[in-house]
Amino acid sequence: MIAKLKGLLDSTGLDWAIIDVGGVGYLVSASSRTLRRLGGVGEAVSVLTEMWVSEDKMQLFAFADVAERDWFRLLTTVQGVGARVALAVLSVLSPEQIAQALMAQDKTALTQADGVGPKLATRMISELKDKVPSLALAPTLAGTPAGKTDAAAAPAANGAVADAVSALVNLGYKRLEAFAAVTTCAARLGPEAGVSELIRAGLKELSA
Repeated sequence: MIAKLKGLLDSTGLDWAIIDVGGVGYLVSASSRTLRRLGGVGEAVSVLTEMWVSEDKMQLFAFADVAERDWFRLLTTVQGVGARVALAVLSVLSPEQIAQALMAQDKTALTQADGVGPKLATRMISELKDKVPSLALAPTLAGTPAGKTDAAAAPAANGAVADAVSALVNLGYKRLEAFAAVTTCAARLGPEAGVSELIRAGLKELSA
């Protein structure tokens, strides 16, 4: 299995790149996010890879970082999400944004990706929302340093958070931004914060 490639960038396309490793060109498929980070032709590059082998072909997928590779693996466990769709999701959303969208049950964010309709977005949320690692959420949503993930993860499981998010959505805010604001406030106020308090704090956070 090929887990990593390190060489020179030979050429790129809309969803692919060729990496020259010791005179051998490896064709890899990648998200636009990874392709943007590769640099220019002729520059040294290093990417993580995922190798898929079937009866009639072998495919290599490249990722700029561990987080993107791990989300690719997780996304492709959902029925109806193949490699192409997973890369499309990773092209429009960062790993942190995917985690937010799943936890906030934000179908609109997921359907930005080519090949993801409302039904598939619903299935992705249903199958993956409980698998989102707390480490992926804590730095983004709560601004909490590594090593303090328990306090940051707790608000996400608080029913008051869900109620406060729903209230803000009813006021016209997007679900993803409402979730991010309320979760940030919940981490700051603590697990005892009530719905009304979270709504007021969330509104203040959104208007800041």
